[in-house]
Amino acid sequence: MSFEQFSLDSRLVKGVEGMGYEDPTPIQEQAIPVVMEDRDVLGIAQTGTGKTAAFVLPILQRLTRGPRRRVRALIISPTRELAEQTHQAIGLLGKHTQVRSVTVYGGVGKGPQIQRLRDGAEIVVACPGRLLDLHGDGYVDLTHVEVLVLDEADRMCDMGFLPDIRRILKLVPRQRQTLFFSATMPQEIRQLADSILEKPITVQIGEIAPAKTVTHVLYPIERHLKKALLLAMLDRMAIGRTLVFTRTKHRAKNLARALSKQGHRAAALQGNMSQNQRQRALDGFRDGKHDILVATDVAARGIDVDHISHVINFDMPDTADAYTHRIGRTGRAEETGVAFTFTEKDDENLVRQVEELLGHRIPLRYVEGFDYTVAAPGTQAAHNRRPSSGRGVAHHGNGKRNRARRGGSKRNNSS
Repeated sequence: MSFEQFSLDSRLVKGVEGMGYEDPTPIQEQAIPVVMEDRDVLGIAQTGTGKTAAFVLPILQRLTRGPRRRVRALIISPTRELAEQTHQAIGLLGKHTQVRSVTVYGGVGKGPQIQRLRDGAEIVVACPGRLLDLHGDGYVDLTHVEVLVLDEADRMCDMGFLPDIRRILKLVPRQRQTLFFSATMPQEIRQLADSILEKPITVQIGEIAPAKTVTHVLYPIERHLKKALLLAMLDRMAIGRTLVFTRTKHRAKNLARALSKQGHRAAALQGNMSQNQRQRALDGFRDGKHDILVATDVAARGIDVDHISHVINFDMPDTADAYTHRIGRTGRAEETGVAFTFTEKDDENLVRQVEELLGHRIPLRYVEGFDYTVAAPGTQAAHNRRPSSGRGVAHHGNGKRNRARRGGSKRNNSS
């Protein structure tokens, strides 16, 4: 199976070859033909499966013919990083065409974006808020849009963009092709897809769960000891390029600073940073200047970095779907990956949901030699050597079962 089967324009073939693509990924193999037939598509696939090229190539194929210097394709993205990633893919795959793309998102000045729109871009890759602002100011004409793409629609809904999306839908022609991509399919997303897609072809690649090549491990820990445990793990384990997730922007910033003070090459990626700061952090992580990137869920959306060996959930995510998104950054393209999750007692229900999603229990581990007895400021030292499992159940009695649930042999319990 090769890209020749799609009968792409020769200029796009050069772009594909320039990217080093040889064989299409499963989602590209299934989605590209139906998109090129002008069918609406509901695509369900994890990050790292090649879905961007699955819709970019057919769009470029369409735009090599017909009028120029007006917006004919609109791609909606939840974050600036994902918008830039898609824009870069368009630039590389369409390098030998004259199709132009522009990114539109907040956090930066409007001037350069307005100028590129005036220059006549055929593709707009946009975050909802800034797109609506520029449209309200009269700088974006969406009346000629032929293809609308909602990329990572589940995250857009998580971020509260659903009202903006509905406003955008009223600004584009009713007669259009709509491509809807999502890594997960909760009920809200299913209802949105049903309301905007016309007799869609569903393309689903694999199960809606983290890749099978990822190993999952739980590390029960009291909240006040998380930073010390992370430092101990980084010092004692052979960990490569690592992505660490926190729930808050403040914690991401402080944790990255603490890691840097201990000699680790770490950077933060969080929403309070300017776009230039975020881009520098991401480029540094991609280029090897930073080994560790500490990020929040929203800021990390759209990270496209190869060879991430470990994802560490410093804080448990809010939902099982969010866990899937986080872990999707490792174990990509059939590579192996490791997911470490620090769990507290209050995480019990979510741990069970994640285990149900995975179809198996996640083993527990403890770092050998780490002092779990250090008390939180203002409290007495803990009596137990180790904390409870993080599932909300303390391990007392029935020693044989408890040893098994803690990971089995001594070799499995230490890291």
